[in-house]
Amino acid sequence: MSTAEKATTSKSLTARLQVEDKSVDLPVVVGTENEKAIDISDLRKRTGYITLDEGFVNTGSTTSAITFLNGEQGILRYRGYPIEQLCEYCDFVETSYLLIYGKLPNRHELERFRESIRHHTMIHEDMRAFYNGFPRDAHPMAILSSVVGALSTFYQDSLDPHDKEQREISIHRLLAKLPTIAAYSYKKSIGQPLMYPRNELSYCENFLHMMFAVPTQDYEPNPVLVEALNLLLICHADHEQNCSTSTVRIVGSSNANLFASISAGICALWGPLHGGANEACVRMLQQIVADGGNVKKYVDKAKDKKDNFRLMGFGHRVYKNYDPRALIIKKACDKVLSQLNLNDPLFEVAQQLEQVALQDEYFIERKLYPNVDFYSGIIYRAMGLPTNMFTVMFAIGRLPGWIAHWVEMHESPTTRIGRPRQIYVGPTKRDVIPIDQRD
Repeated sequence: MSTAEKATTSKSLTARLQVEDKSVDLPVVVGTENEKAIDISDLRKRTGYITLDEGFVNTGSTTSAITFLNGEQGILRYRGYPIEQLCEYCDFVETSYLLIYGKLPNRHELERFRESIRHHTMIHEDMRAFYNGFPRDAHPMAILSSVVGALSTFYQDSLDPHDKEQREISIHRLLAKLPTIAAYSYKKSIGQPLMYPRNELSYCENFLHMMFAVPTQDYEPNPVLVEALNLLLICHADHEQNCSTSTVRIVGSSNANLFASISAGICALWGPLHGGANEACVRMLQQIVADGGNVKKYVDKAKDKKDNFRLMGFGHRVYKNYDPRALIIKKACDKVLSQLNLNDPLFEVAQQLEQVALQDEYFIERKLYPNVDFYSGIIYRAMGLPTNMFTVMFAIGRLPGWIAHWVEMHESPTTRIGRPRQIYVGPTKRDVIPIDQRD
């Protein structure tokens, strides 16, 4: 059943729009969680008008059966399963299967899925040469998007989005290779040899191995960090029609292949208002530490409307209650910091800020709770990841959600190429003046 068939048109509700001398009845669509939308598909044809909604914040671009999000109540569910339960009972690969295929796998299905991903973790040897073409200080997100886009040149046997078998092999290849591509970008930046993946390791263990192992000695991934990374990736796996997911869908709607669509999503995620927020959060903490660690000073600056300073990592555009992902990641963060026993002034400042946000009436009234970016940045720093790798980690986590939406879009009979309208506000018609007559 397509996602379009899972949304029903209400027989008892319609929206009536009065435009000049025309009265138009518009159907109301109701989702399975009782979310309601006004279907304006025929509005321009029937009235000559379009709707204007900057940033599409009140516009539903599609129906989807992947993720349910309720910001007022702090609810996040993948395919109906609460994020809290998935983090307790499932790992990231199992959650990826759920998002992409719509159900939790049985043992046989999950093992076949894991084995296929293990089989595809290496990248083509010729692609390793790409890394020599990037400057040593190139941002890993630039490398990530470039190399993912280039996968379409190496795997031309699986580019047809309408061929189910080709889609399937591209999905497995991308899930397997993205951690390898990401780890190689880090190794290149620090001048260390690129480490081949090891198929006997789990998904998260393998990534940490490729990031931190060197050929001269054995490396054993820390179980505490493996557990924390697994939770982070699950919590980032999907988040409804956000900027990067919408980008993947709109690029994919042109029938662009999976690699090209995901590369575009990576570029969208790179922005500091989206995936770069955890990177910005740590930079803020570093600023406070460099200024003597005076937390009160910066809290006061954040409260001052005349001051341009903003505390990063607090509050959320969608969640008006506590972000359910932040509750999960906070526990992981506390566990990582306590077991690693790290002596870092940045962690001390972070913990002070956390207490202020949870106890200060200014923050409580405005629901400025620490969000997932606040805690994830701290964990990534504790792992030893450089700040410019934080958004890359977000991309690895978000990959199964991007894939799920790309697949869902291609399987829906109602999909059309994305083509938003606009209201033109430029000059009206004017004539070109020959250059020798212009002032």
